[in-house]
Amino acid sequence: MINTLIVDDSSLVRDILRDFIEGDPHFRIIGEAADGEEAVQKILSLNPDLVTLDIEMPKMNGLEVIEAVMKKTSVPIVVITSHDTAKNAYEATIRGALEFYSKEVFSASLSPNKRQEIYETLKRISSVKARKTAASVEQVLHATPAKREIHAVVIASSTGGPKALSRFFSLLPGDFPVPIVIVQHNSSGFDKSFVQWLGTYTSLNVKLAEEGEVPLPGTVYIAATDKHLVFRGTGGQNCLRYTDDEPENNQKPAADVLFRTAAETFRQSLVSVVLTGMGSDGALGTCRIREMGGITLAQDEESSLIYGMPKAAAETGCVDIVLPLDNIPQELVRLANDNA
Repeated sequence: MINTLIVDDSSLVRDILRDFIEGDPHFRIIGEAADGEEAVQKILSLNPDLVTLDIEMPKMNGLEVIEAVMKKTSVPIVVITSHDTAKNAYEATIRGALEFYSKEVFSASLSPNKRQEIYETLKRISSVKARKTAASVEQVLHATPAKREIHAVVIASSTGGPKALSRFFSLLPGDFPVPIVIVQHNSSGFDKSFVQWLGTYTSLNVKLAEEGEVPLPGTVYIAATDKHLVFRGTGGQNCLRYTDDEPENNQKPAADVLFRTAAETFRQSLVSVVLTGMGSDGALGTCRIREMGGITLAQDEESSLIYGMPKAAAETGCVDIVLPLDNIPQELVRLANDNA
């Protein structure tokens, strides 16, 4: 049984969340809190397996609640907020929240498939204790990639991804010469807010990938929510396209889809990176990139908030280089400048 605490200053929202959560017999509501101070007190006294947390609340806001709680204990926190506080939802992941959803998701129109997807995500999150990640300095080199010209970098990330990506881009030079395309699993629909938020950590141009555009150096492209982002060759140019195919690995967008099509497009001039996240998305795509001659990287266990996706990729035997998060940007710079 997953003991859950609901925190929101709106009694209506608490009722909606209670009805939703109790729709799965694996969850049990053990308490509610209507303001930040009450939330901290109940989290520490009830020791829940899962907390749903609003951002805008009286007495203490959600960000302050997370900071206060994480100083004393680790508890899986899922932020449930509105679009006008979306940027704060990403800030919450920096402080220790594991996932977030839009309040609008929990409406009567929620599809059975989406409902089940959220239940499964909450179940997995409830078993995770947020932890401070260590910055190890060990590099694991499974293969020495031959020198070659790099034309694109593709990145996969999920739970813990916003925090990892903010750190990644704060360390990547603003003159990085290769386009970067990212699939960050995002169930909230806050993709535009994610673009704006991530852009504050880099001088590179961060934008939502658009249908038919050609990736340019110095630009970071983020996959939109609920569509697969792919590469397609058109008129001699490599364009970004969207498809409405079925989810893969229960994800849409899925990193495997992006990686697979990027491998076919760029072959040996492609570099892939799999960052923190639950599940195995990106593992099969990593293998395809390796098969087509590209270079494959994965984040190491010590620096991963959730060592799921990087582990799955590494266990395929197709990852060339395993690195701590802080070392990945400098390795990409080396590869991008290490032309044959």
